[in-house]
Amino acid sequence: MKFGISTFITDQGITPTALAPAVEERGFDSLFIAEHTHIPVERRTPYPFGGELPEKYYRTLDPFVALSAAAVVTERLLVGTGIALVVQRDPIITAKEVASLDLVSGGRTIFGVGVGWLREEIENHGTNPATRGRLVDERLHAIRELWTKEKAEFHGEFVDFDPVYSWPKPVQRPHPPIYVGGGEAAFPRIAELGDAWIANVMPPEELRQRMERLRGMANRDVPVTVAYTPADPELLEGLRKVGVDRVLLDLETMPERESLAELDRLSEIAASFR
Repeated sequence: MKFGISTFITDQGITPTALAPAVEERGFDSLFIAEHTHIPVERRTPYPFGGELPEKYYRTLDPFVALSAAAVVTERLLVGTGIALVVQRDPIITAKEVASLDLVSGGRTIFGVGVGWLREEIENHGTNPATRGRLVDERLHAIRELWTKEKAEFHGEFVDFDPVYSWPKPVQRPHPPIYVGGGEAAFPRIAELGDAWIANVMPPEELRQRMERLRGMANRDVPVTVAYTPADPELLEGLRKVGVDRVLLDLETMPERESLAELDRLSEIAASFR
């Protein structure tokens, strides 16, 4: 089981250029960061994890800018979006951003995607939350066309463009891996378009059952990454036993000194499983 870090990079916490080398130096294989373009002042959608929405949600850096900075100060670290809100992203621009990051990083990009949960944020981008799943599927199909075809075109319900040239192409072939986040509603998307599942934290036995259902639907052995995982040795051992491919330990958003101290603690726990 591999270990990485998932976190929110904000203007109040450690910078990506300080964080990324520290993550790599401590033996973690990957850094995944969250995305929110903005948080509406008038918000009716409840926070999925209960209570008040944490301040870090309001202050995230653009993930592709932050991950580009992380990539140029590291050599081996995988840099991933955890997750990019494709429902709020133009597919042509997003295809170029991911491909550019893959080029800058030398082929170390993981494109983690999801449909989002904050309805008002989604609506501000001109998207109907009721059709966001179909929209994301089309945009992912279109992005793959832009990555893999010299003359790419797409004609769908929501995405429509005649043949275009779009460079750079990604370094990874046929394209950077697509990790799909979400619950069981995302399983058809993973089966059709995904290379792996980004799961939320849950009891290992429940996760094992869901993994079996996903792999049955996809008819293949889909790797599973569990994001924002607390550093609980008992939980981590349970996740290892059910066959999780990678655990992303949760790093709370803090200033540099506190972040480095917490990374030291997390790396000691991860080392005990290697």
